[in-house]
Amino acid sequence: MAATRDQVLELLKTIADPVAGSDIVASGVVRALAVDEDGAVRFVMEIPPSQAQAYQAVKDQAEALLASADGVAKVAIVMTGHSEKAPPPDLKLGHPAQPKGPETIPGVNHIIAIASGKGGVGKSTVSANLACALAAQGRRVGLLDADVYGPSQPRMLGISGRPASPDGKTILPMRNHGVTMMSIGLMTNEDQAVVWRGPMLMGALQQMMMQVQWGALDVLLVDLPPGTGDVQMTLSQKAKVDGAIIVSTPQDVALLDARKGIDMFQQLKVPILGMIENMSTHICSNCGHEEHMFGHGGVAKEAAKLGVPLLAEIPLDLQIRLAADGGAPITVSQPDSKQARAFADVANALVAMGVA
Repeated sequence: MAATRDQVLELLKTIADPVAGSDIVASGVVRALAVDEDGAVRFVMEIPPSQAQAYQAVKDQAEALLASADGVAKVAIVMTGHSEKAPPPDLKLGHPAQPKGPETIPGVNHIIAIASGKGGVGKSTVSANLACALAAQGRRVGLLDADVYGPSQPRMLGISGRPASPDGKTILPMRNHGVTMMSIGLMTNEDQAVVWRGPMLMGALQQMMMQVQWGALDVLLVDLPPGTGDVQMTLSQKAKVDGAIIVSTPQDVALLDARKGIDMFQQLKVPILGMIENMSTHICSNCGHEEHMFGHGGVAKEAAKLGVPLLAEIPLDLQIRLAADGGAPITVSQPDSKQARAFADVANALVAMGVA
């Protein structure tokens, strides 16, 4: 019988916090504890960065204690920390202080961010279909689900199970439909909330970028959360992003937020590769009547004002939704359909730009 969350907490309360003088549960070091039905235990240790060495011993102790406990099948602990002050520069001769800028991800040729100003505009659906469309053209494609609070790529790509770690340091991503994918959703239960603060988000994103064995990829698509927050800033500052695609629906409210996202990427010096108008039009399956339920042309006007291409106008279509919910995006399940061709056109455009 698998251990319960309360049983795991009681075990962790027996481990002393070397800084706070209490146990690691009472001091708040243990965060985002999850105990699965199969006995897998996962949590984050949020620690002061200056005390990493002391807490490494605590981490080792917790792993050993839980691994030997009844009902615990495996243990995964991630240490993360955040400091309000930047570390002092190295002033030794021959070691001039250099600001550490964006880095490349080993094996990844290009990185494209898929972003939106607000939620509910279909950004994740676009990301999944675009990844599969690029894979269908023979590109080596990765998809990083960075929408930490609402990870949906495991469902959309039909991927389940837990990623393995061959050495306890690197993570093996999952793969389906020709797409290599990593998501925080693979580490949590589908109905479990991720209650993390900014530093923990940033640490998780950096781990998913730099500690995942992506292999050789032509392009890595990053499905960002909506808005202009920590994840977007961390991605742009830590990784060399070739450009961003902005997804929006046509109505004014969505475009107001999309403009904020565009301005954020401009401030972060990330080029805008183009815009996609999602839910652009609806065609009645019974009578064929076309109706622009959210208005029409707003994204095209915004793209023209920015001088960037309008990459696609994706219809509001039941089959796109059903395919995504079923784990096989429409570019996989109905590759010859009109809806799938819209995503294929975006893939062609990205290849032509030299970023995929």
